[in-house]
Amino acid sequence: MTDDQDRTGAAPVPAGPLSTIDYSERIPNNVNLSQDRRLQRALESWQPKFLDWWKALGPALPTKDVYLRTAIAVGRDGWAHFDHVPMEQYRWGIFLAERDPDRKIAFGQHKGEPAWQEVPGEYRAELMRLITVQGDTEPASVEQQRILGNTAPSLYDLRNLFQVNVEEGRHLWAMVYLLQAYFGREGREEAEQLLKRNSGDLDSPRILGAFNEQTTDWLQFFMFTYFTDRDGKYQLGTLKESAFDPLARTCEFMLKEEAHHMFVGTTGVQRTVERTAELTAAHGTDDIFQYGGIPLAVIQKYLNFQFSVSMDLFGSEQSTNVAAYYTGGLKGRWQETRRKDDHQLTDATMTVRTIRDGAIVEQDVPALTALNLDLRNEYVADCENGVRRWNQALEDAGLSVRLFLPHEGFNRKVGNYAGHFVSPTGELLTEEQWRAHVDEWLPTEADRAAVAELMVPNYEPGDFAGWIAPPQTGINDQPVEFDYVHLREEALA
Repeated sequence: MTDDQDRTGAAPVPAGPLSTIDYSERIPNNVNLSQDRRLQRALESWQPKFLDWWKALGPALPTKDVYLRTAIAVGRDGWAHFDHVPMEQYRWGIFLAERDPDRKIAFGQHKGEPAWQEVPGEYRAELMRLITVQGDTEPASVEQQRILGNTAPSLYDLRNLFQVNVEEGRHLWAMVYLLQAYFGREGREEAEQLLKRNSGDLDSPRILGAFNEQTTDWLQFFMFTYFTDRDGKYQLGTLKESAFDPLARTCEFMLKEEAHHMFVGTTGVQRTVERTAELTAAHGTDDIFQYGGIPLAVIQKYLNFQFSVSMDLFGSEQSTNVAAYYTGGLKGRWQETRRKDDHQLTDATMTVRTIRDGAIVEQDVPALTALNLDLRNEYVADCENGVRRWNQALEDAGLSVRLFLPHEGFNRKVGNYAGHFVSPTGELLTEEQWRAHVDEWLPTEADRAAVAELMVPNYEPGDFAGWIAPPQTGINDQPVEFDYVHLREEALA
C-alpha cells in the first residue's frame, strides 16, 4: 500500500519523537510562537484576513460540522485526531517536523555544512520566491474547488473534499509563517498578496497556470488530486531537502497531509472506473451516459488534460535557475540522500528529448540544468502506478480497453514541446492535424456538459451517485454509511 492508498485517508508517519501542538494558543503551533511577540502579532493580524478569504472563497456549501482530522502532534504517537468540527472553527496552525540538531546539507556547494537556521543573505530573494510560489498554489486549489460540495456524489466524498480544503488552508499558513518569520517586511507583503490573488482572476490570477483552470466537476477534482497534487508531492519533496532547515521541516510535515489528497484522487478515479467498467460490461457499449455512467473515452480525455497541464508545472526541461537552486542548496532532488552520486553533479550529464528538424531527438546536457526533467521523470513513474491499478479494474470486468498516460509532449505549453503539436501516442502533427483530432483527445464542452448532468448531490449517509462505486472502507475505521458531514438546512433545500 503506497502513501496515497491508505484506506483511512491518513498518511503514514515516520517514527519520531512526539512534538505536541499547543492548541491553547490563538494560532496553534509547535514553534514556540508565544516567545516571539512581534511575529505573533503579525500572524494574528493576518489571521482575520485569512478567515475573511475562507468565508468568501472557501467551500460554498453550508455545513454544521464535518468529520475532520486535526494534527495534535508531529510524531507517530497520535498526530491526527478525528472529530466533527465546524469548518470555520478548524484549528489552522503552524506545524514543523522535529528538528535534527545534527542535520547537514546533503548536496550542492555547501554539502556537509550544518543546515541553515536563518536565511543567508545571498539566497534571500530566491528562497522567498520559492516559498511564495509554493504558498500561492495552496489557496488556489481551495478556490478552484469552492462549489464542488453542491454536487457531491456522497457524504463520504464530501468529507474528503473538505479535508483536502482545510489542509490546503493549513499549507498556506505554513508558507505564510516562513515568509513572516524570516523575510521581514517583504515577507509580510508577500503574505498579503497570497490572499489578494485569486484563481482565474483576469486582473490578479494565481502564479501557475494549472491553478487558474476551472474544476468543473468531480471527475476533474479526482484527476486534479491524483495528478496535480502529485506534482505538489514532488515539489515539496525537493524543498524537504533544502539547506534552509525551517523550510525543510515545514515541507516534511506537509507531505504527511499531502498523502491524503493523492489518496482521494487515486481512489476517486478508481471507483469511477469500476462503475464505468460495470456499466460498460452490462450494456455492451461504451456510450454509457444514457445509463448514468461516464464513458471510458471521456475519462481518458480528462486524464489527458490533467496530466498534461500538471507536466507543465515542472517547468522547462533545461533551466539555469534550477541548477543555481541545487548548487546553492535551496532545492534538492527527490530522495536526494538515497542517490548514489557525488550530490554536486559537476560533470554529470542527462538525456533530454527535444524537437529538431521535424523529429523528436535526444541530446545529452549537463545534469545540473536538467533537474526539472529528473523530477518530472520520478513523477511520471509514480503516475503510472495508479494507471496500472485502474486498468486492473477494467481487466477484472472483462474489458479489453485500457487507460494510458499520454506522451510527454502532448498538449504542452511549457518546455521543449511548447509550440509543437504532439498526439497522445507521440506523433508529431501539423496544426491542422491537431485541430482535426483534438476533440478526440481533450474534453469538449459537450463532454463536460454531459458529465455535469450526472453531478447530482447525494447527501444521505450511505447513498452514492450512480456514476461512482462506493469505497471498500470508511474513514478512520468508521462505516462507509457514517454521517461524515452534517449540513445546514439551507443546503438541503
